[in-house]
Amino acid sequence: MSKLRGVMFAMLVTVANVSYAELSQHELETFNHEPEVIRSLLLRAVDAERNMKDVDSDWQAARFYCQASRLGSAEAQFRLGMLYASGKGVPANRDLAAAMFATASLQGHYESQKMLETVELSMVDLPPCVLAEVEPEKAPLEHAHVATIDQYVAGLSKDKRWILHLVDTISAWYKVDAKLVLSIISVESNFVTTAQSNQQAQGLMQLIPDTADRFNVKNAFNASQNIKGGVAYLRWLLAYFKGDVALAVAAYNAGEGSVNKYNGIPPFPETRQYVKKVQARYPIKNHSFDGTITEPSPIFKRRG
Repeated sequence: MSKLRGVMFAMLVTVANVSYAELSQHELETFNHEPEVIRSLLLRAVDAERNMKDVDSDWQAARFYCQASRLGSAEAQFRLGMLYASGKGVPANRDLAAAMFATASLQGHYESQKMLETVELSMVDLPPCVLAEVEPEKAPLEHAHVATIDQYVAGLSKDKRWILHLVDTISAWYKVDAKLVLSIISVESNFVTTAQSNQQAQGLMQLIPDTADRFNVKNAFNASQNIKGGVAYLRWLLAYFKGDVALAVAAYNAGEGSVNKYNGIPPFPETRQYVKKVQARYPIKNHSFDGTITEPSPIFKRRG
């Protein structure tokens, strides 16, 4: 990209609250070739999709993708199709998803063409929000954020799919279900290896410095080290909470001390929303654990 265009893009990224480092190389190249108004909408949509605190964040992303789709963006049409395919923010609808993929494919969008190979194309109209300036329909509240981890990883871009094999390998070493690990990564970082939070949590599994030190992670932005540290911590938490997935996930977000203090999932809105998102993608309540790793949490003594 030219220097001036790169500076303008970086300014847009900042305005949209998306960290420049959080965008993949594919996203950087794709967004940079869009007109400014569409680029701004795409950045706002990405920011909404990665917002873990707002229950309506995926629907907000759909709104921005609808607007950009009406302006002719093939990338927005593809991303809106993925939301319809997985039921994130908008009601799951494979026909509307296929219609969006087909529309984007007509503009030569490669990923949409690949998605059409996996779905059956029906002759349906485009979503109303693409045909006119109206809001997209919201997914029913009880189904918000319920894309399983299998559905989620099916939509991963090609440049992120190498992470799946790494997770499978490391999870097997530590005897932790890879689908639980992938669910946590999807919520923590959306598979962005360079992700960093305001609290200095880093990498795919968003390790804070204390946790990285605790599990001997020297470089939290190294995918292999990050996953090893995160999975080792998760294995410890599963042992500490005797396989209770909800408690282990809550502790991964807020720390085991907070879970002990509140005798269960802490009453923090962020933590409760975090647990709901992970459980929506990984609905299994109990996980096998190694009781020799650590003594169980005092919660179990208090519960008698």
